[in-house]
Amino acid sequence: MPTVTRRTLLGALPAAGLAVAVGPATPASAADRAVRRAREVDVIDALARAARPLRTTEPHGPHRDLAPLGAVVAGARVVGLGEVTHGAHELYRLKHRVFRYLVAELGFRTFALEVGWGAGLRIDAWVRGGPGDLRTVLDEEFGGGAWPWHVREYLDLIAWMRAYNARAPRHPLRFMGNDLAYPRIADSVFDGVTGWADRYAPRLRPGLDDAYRDLRRHAAAADFQALPWPERQRIAELARRTADRLAALRPAPGGTAHAWAVQHARVLAQTATMLAFRLDDPAEQPAAMRYRDELMADNTAWWHRHTGHKVLLSAHNGHTAYETYHPAAYPVTQGARLRDLLGAGYVAVGTTFGRGSWTVPGDGSAWVTHDEAPPRPGSSEEALEHAGRRAGHRDFLLDVRTAPPAARAWLARSRPTRDPGPAGDPYRPYRLAAGHDMLIHVHAFRAARPLR
Repeated sequence: MPTVTRRTLLGALPAAGLAVAVGPATPASAADRAVRRAREVDVIDALARAARPLRTTEPHGPHRDLAPLGAVVAGARVVGLGEVTHGAHELYRLKHRVFRYLVAELGFRTFALEVGWGAGLRIDAWVRGGPGDLRTVLDEEFGGGAWPWHVREYLDLIAWMRAYNARAPRHPLRFMGNDLAYPRIADSVFDGVTGWADRYAPRLRPGLDDAYRDLRRHAAAADFQALPWPERQRIAELARRTADRLAALRPAPGGTAHAWAVQHARVLAQTATMLAFRLDDPAEQPAAMRYRDELMADNTAWWHRHTGHKVLLSAHNGHTAYETYHPAAYPVTQGARLRDLLGAGYVAVGTTFGRGSWTVPGDGSAWVTHDEAPPRPGSSEEALEHAGRRAGHRDFLLDVRTAPPAARAWLARSRPTRDPGPAGDPYRPYRLAAGHDMLIHVHAFRAARPLR
């Protein structure tokens, strides 16, 4: 379920960024301007000193330039790598590159993406040597172009994961979809519960069939949401009670198999609960979005606990960050929830950019490409671009926690920060230090390549 929303400074700062008063200057105003200019130059110098060069966003070649990232995430069990916008080639390739680095250097084993749980199960099976053609799998699981992941960049990443597993079968990589089962609950999710009962607790099978009968009948989200609201509420409550009863079984028949069955049941309950919200009611949307981010975090933490894998979580900045970019629409992020669940075991890495193009599915089967101009004066991105030029880095990494004091103070203050969407003002007041432990700044990016 996609996110609902939708010059240089080598000598002096550009005048547009200084908010200089117009008209004759008094001694006091001139002094104020001089102090303000000195402070801004100090900030740019501090950011430039903290910036570490990023060699490329492409996944091939040596990874030594990612060592600063490794230092930040060394103790993490889950790393959230956000993207400032979906649909950018360089950002998707960056995910691939960072995952390769984390696998090779820090023993990460799972790539998690904000796609449906059932889609994740199918892709995971393919990554581990299962049957089928990957292009066909992605056509079917990513909606034939309805999702921003239906691109060549993700096909390449998933194909690399399978090739890696063929070379190193003892420690296979896995793919996880951490979202609710959307836009349709796959049979594999229901079968994950009933198949466990057939093998380990056959006496429970009739009750499970009864509990899931109506949910199976309306497994497509559009069908479920067409039901009257009280009926959706009834089905969701039944799914929640069923998951709770399975979780409470002691002793748990089947051991590990039981844990997976409970998780499948939990996802069924999550899906019914989410779809029972009146999503066309603006008053209910914030609660629904809070619930969705929390369930994605819960699923990710569950996967880590039950596989023992370190996880790279890929999602929008607005999901992986600790602090929301949209307080009214998204009250709580999955990054905040993961920090509550894992403490210092969760680390949030955000991305920013100078300019670029990005593409996402539009109405029907067409993809729409959007262009973002250079940063607005006074924005976070304008200062980061200046810092990159001062440091001589086109793209760079910046450890928010260990930057010089002037940079940390600047990062801790709210200022216009870019969060692009299909419409409206792409800048929102935001405190970068409150949202992310590290930033990866990409000077420019191009639109991703849809699988047409």
